[in-house]
Amino acid sequence: MKIAVFSTKDYDRQYFSKVERRDAIKLKFFDVPLKKDTVSLAEGYEGVCVFVNDHLDREVIDALASYNIRLIALRCAGFNNVDLKAAEKNDITVVRVPAYSPEAVAEHALALILTLNRKTHKAYNRIREGNFSLERLIGFDVHKKTVGVIGTGKIGAHFCRITKGLGCKVLATDFYPSEELKSYGIQYVEQSELVKQADIISLHCPLNEHTHHLINEDTLSVMKDGVMLINTSRGGLIDTSAVIEALKSGKVGYLGIDVYEQEEQLFFQDLSESVIQDDQITRLISFPNVLITAHQGFLTAEALTEIATTTIGNIEDFMKGKSSDNVVRSS
Repeated sequence: MKIAVFSTKDYDRQYFSKVERRDAIKLKFFDVPLKKDTVSLAEGYEGVCVFVNDHLDREVIDALASYNIRLIALRCAGFNNVDLKAAEKNDITVVRVPAYSPEAVAEHALALILTLNRKTHKAYNRIREGNFSLERLIGFDVHKKTVGVIGTGKIGAHFCRITKGLGCKVLATDFYPSEELKSYGIQYVEQSELVKQADIISLHCPLNEHTHHLINEDTLSVMKDGVMLINTSRGGLIDTSAVIEALKSGKVGYLGIDVYEQEEQLFFQDLSESVIQDDQITRLISFPNVLITAHQGFLTAEALTEIATTTIGNIEDFMKGKSSDNVVRSS
């Protein structure tokens, strides 16, 4: 089966090359994202493999169908960038990698917390310049702080266990509370209560019509002054304009994000010699208490191996007509 792989980087080629079934599956790598301006590259292939910033709206999917594309293989967990109804209408199967490495993303969330708190990124730069001062590097003990976890799927659950192990009081909210986490000492509460009580809030839920701008002016207003907000899930969970105002007022004392609402125009690119046109990201970068990473939470050797292995497995299952739990449907 011939697959066109979009939005690829060197690490994609490296890890997919280790598991590619060259006798049955042939991959063609494209650096560009899949969108209406590039969809013609998929002509002549039987499937496409895409990532988080590829745009598969109705127009793109209709074009894919006209090229006889039968499979959309997401090499990520999220699928909010795919018009699933259009895919079903065109009889195109959509598959994903639901859990490539929950530990990788959860650990990155912890890294954001500890870096923001203890200011190790600033200390690193100081030392390189010969500045050994400790002024303005005061942090706080994470131990005994109240951590609020919104979403306790596999990533959120692992994050709960990590922070519980640090000696935190962990509050969680989810449509489907985990009995296992409850037995571990995680307390499930209503989201409205969680945002009021937590010193640190970490987002681990999918982006959909119910969670879009979950963090907004109203939810921010009831949070503790100086709250730490962490997002390693999807950028659209946060109303960026509202969080900028909350940073200016001091309501948000720390912001750590690995995702950004308009990241498709920025992330996974070297723009160091460009004038960045996004005023909101440049404003966020200007805050001393904001830490931004460019969607690297998944970027571990273990996660990349699992992504490649599961994606190839999904393609093989499709070729063999086997049912799979990794198929994504609109309802």
